[in-house]
Amino acid sequence: MTNNFLTTIKSLKLIEGCKAAQLYALGSVGTSSTSGSGDAGGSGRPQPPPPPKAISMRQGSLYYPHAAPSTSGAFAPEPHLPCGLPVADALEPALDACLRPVDHVAALAASYRRVSAATAGGDDDLCDAYLEQHALFQSMGDARLLRRALRAARVHADDPHRRAVLAAWLRYERREDELDPAPPPLAPCTATTPLLECPRAAVFASVSSGVDPVCPCRRPPPPPATPPPHRLRRNTSGAASEMSEEEEPETNDLWFIIGEEEVACERSCIAALSKPLNTLLYGGFAEAHRDRIDFSRDGITPRGMRAVAAYSRHGRVDDFPANIISQLLAFANKFCCEGLKAACDNMLAAMVRGVDDAHSLIDIGLEEASHLLVASCLQAFLRELPKSLTNPDIARLLCSPEGRECLDIAGNASFALYYFLSDVAMEQDMKSNTTVMLLERLNECAELQWQKQLALHQLGCVMLARGEFEDAQEWFEAAVAEGHVYSLAGEARAKYKRGHKYAAYKLMNSVVGEYDEPAGWMYQERSLYCVGKEKLADLQSATELDPTMTYPYKYRACALLEEDNAASAIAEMSKVIGFKMATDCLELRAWFYLALEEYELAVQDIRVILTLDPTYMMFHGRMHGEQLIELLRGQVQQWDMADCWMQLYDRWSAVDDIGSLAVVQQMLAREPGNSSLRFRQSLLLLRLNCQKAAMRSLRYARNSSLHEHEKLVYEGWILYDSGHRDEALAKAEQSIRLQRSFEAFFLKAYALGDSSLDTESSLSVVQLLEHANSCASDNLRKGQAYNNMGSIYVDCDMLDEAAECYGIALNIKHTRAHQGLARVHYLKNRKQAAFDEMTKLVQIATNSASAYEKRSEYVMLHFFVILPVLMDESKEEEAIGELSGAIAFKPDLQLLHLRAAFFDSMGDRASTLRDCEAALCLDPTHGDTLELYSKASTRAEPES
Repeated sequence: MTNNFLTTIKSLKLIEGCKAAQLYALGSVGTSSTSGSGDAGGSGRPQPPPPPKAISMRQGSLYYPHAAPSTSGAFAPEPHLPCGLPVADALEPALDACLRPVDHVAALAASYRRVSAATAGGDDDLCDAYLEQHALFQSMGDARLLRRALRAARVHADDPHRRAVLAAWLRYERREDELDPAPPPLAPCTATTPLLECPRAAVFASVSSGVDPVCPCRRPPPPPATPPPHRLRRNTSGAASEMSEEEEPETNDLWFIIGEEEVACERSCIAALSKPLNTLLYGGFAEAHRDRIDFSRDGITPRGMRAVAAYSRHGRVDDFPANIISQLLAFANKFCCEGLKAACDNMLAAMVRGVDDAHSLIDIGLEEASHLLVASCLQAFLRELPKSLTNPDIARLLCSPEGRECLDIAGNASFALYYFLSDVAMEQDMKSNTTVMLLERLNECAELQWQKQLALHQLGCVMLARGEFEDAQEWFEAAVAEGHVYSLAGEARAKYKRGHKYAAYKLMNSVVGEYDEPAGWMYQERSLYCVGKEKLADLQSATELDPTMTYPYKYRACALLEEDNAASAIAEMSKVIGFKMATDCLELRAWFYLALEEYELAVQDIRVILTLDPTYMMFHGRMHGEQLIELLRGQVQQWDMADCWMQLYDRWSAVDDIGSLAVVQQMLAREPGNSSLRFRQSLLLLRLNCQKAAMRSLRYARNSSLHEHEKLVYEGWILYDSGHRDEALAKAEQSIRLQRSFEAFFLKAYALGDSSLDTESSLSVVQLLEHANSCASDNLRKGQAYNNMGSIYVDCDMLDEAAECYGIALNIKHTRAHQGLARVHYLKNRKQAAFDEMTKLVQIATNSASAYEKRSEYVMLHFFVILPVLMDESKEEEAIGELSGAIAFKPDLQLLHLRAAFFDSMGDRASTLRDCEAALCLDPTHGDTLELYSKASTRAEPES
């Protein structure tokens, strides 16, 4: 059977055709936020991927774009694996195209202080302060933190332009355009549309803060105005606005001659429109003594002038069509009529109801520098991203220097705009000319230091990816000059690409030596330019300081494989997969499994890869994962749906996240329209911190659901996971009104429980979970409900009830309840029992790839065992060392709070304040940290 499989592989001639840059391409550059949660990012609505088409395997060199077929050295041919194996020295880590401070904690603390200072001083730069937090959070890869920063920036945006940009960005993050049917981009919002994303609220907010408590779309229309006495009446069509002969005449003492027509006006009303007109009609000009003035050369038609006359008397433009209002706008600009310009700007902006309207009105808006109109048109384009960037006219406006200048004149060019646009462009195609131009515009708009650092560093990353190494080096050097130390890694990389390996080594060696506590990435970068034991020592130091970096594991794994130690190579890759679900790491491990002919495990990893990114191509872009699974079909055991459900139950209970994902993917291959399976897939992905992939699965679930009450639940989870708790709660209540279901009650309970509740409110959440368990569901979900009940009872200090709920959850194999039960034991001062419970969980969860759960287990073990012992023995410094080791590679709220408490007990006020500020940057509402920060601040004041 094995020989048949190998014959099939050989028939595809993979060894002649594997070429791409997906896994180990030299010069690969990416952001940390995209690894492990690959999202196709297209503009179409998400649908389950179709079966892969047959593709040619007969062209291109092997593995690396720059390599010749016979001399690349990037692979080692294997007699039973024609696609070969990767070679360690051909690997290269990606550069993070984002801000990466040397000291994350200090940077977060400084950001929190800037936000606090801006809030206390009532400054108008709060929006920029929160955008800086967004940039800092990029390197942490936490989508929830990123969305929270964007929401805060939107709340504090004080002008229509930035409100429109940030509202569109928030909508883009939810990928609402991928829902089926997708709501029009500028459609009036519904009762469950997030207020911060409302297009009308963005442009027409009636409060200075930019967040109207009542959405304009939901505000009742004003009553019709009562016409004043002797009011000039206009045609219902609004075509000409002339007065009928039967109506009472207005006082006319001035006529404007346009061509062969005369337009009757009232001199005092026209003069009141602006100071220039007042001077013209009542000053020392000849026109002041005439009752007929020739306006034939002033660029306005008779109909337009009649509209001016009507506005001068009654102050309204809402009865006129767009072409007449455009003439009024030009007239207002020419004669400095501010009131008329504002009225026209508002009216034309309100007429933009879609991209077509925006196309037709953007030119007049730019020509007349109409702030609201251009903002409204820009909003329409932004809400169609990334599709709108493929339109030549829109791309010219958004990408070119001339377009930026036009937008700037209209008050609609900002760092926020190009930050959003460049982020989208880099996600679509990092090497494109569009990306380069948008980053150049971003750099032109950068004013603050962090803005310059970000723009310059990203330009360097893009040029490096494009192979323009000299330009890349210049951009990186400019970023370093602005104070971004991490850009030194890019500078060294560019020097190396230009053939200056020793210069690159010297640069990174000086960086490592400059800091008392070097960061992990410094050792990783230096390792690229040395060999042998020195290289391995640097890689080991990098891993110790930052276990989430993938390159050291990949290099060591390939090196082990070259030594014919495949089992150790697989074990090495499994270590990093335990921290980070990255598609390239999974592919490499699958490759190793294939080399060992461990086809079941190889297929399992391939299925997880396809879950993270359905478009992923194996073997450097030349074979879709589904094709490889099909080729391996005869080598692995085939399960029917009943078998799959049993496997899923066992693996879910064993906290085998990778196995669970693989089983769900196999089930979805049989039933791609099964919305329930898609939803379970999203739950697993969220647990694994693959939030983009999880959101995509939720959209798949929503689009494939046949029942309205189910769609509402999935829409609710999309809103909740995007940070819109109240709107998610409203979706849950709508679903319950249609049909009582486990998931609707669970969503409502989850949304209500995500806030500080008193005991009575908390118990009402328990009641909702009991309602959920009374509805039809399976033990996988019921166990989660009982686990959540236990957590609520613990918060209410009802420990016996909590223990009972955790016990029920464990009886139906909800293994994670061990952690909750450990917490109960600890609160009852049974520390050994707490430790035993956590040990059971760690022993069972042998294949959990959840970085968050791993960190949670780490915290719980330290909290229950190590830290209390160190506290009892007054070993604060040792405890701080334990915490600092975990904080170094990724700041965590709970760990920062614990370390701040230790610093406080030691009397180190500065370190206490710093850790509290960093923790509050991650969660400004964390009650325990706020209390500690207040106490530490009070004690620090007398000392200062």
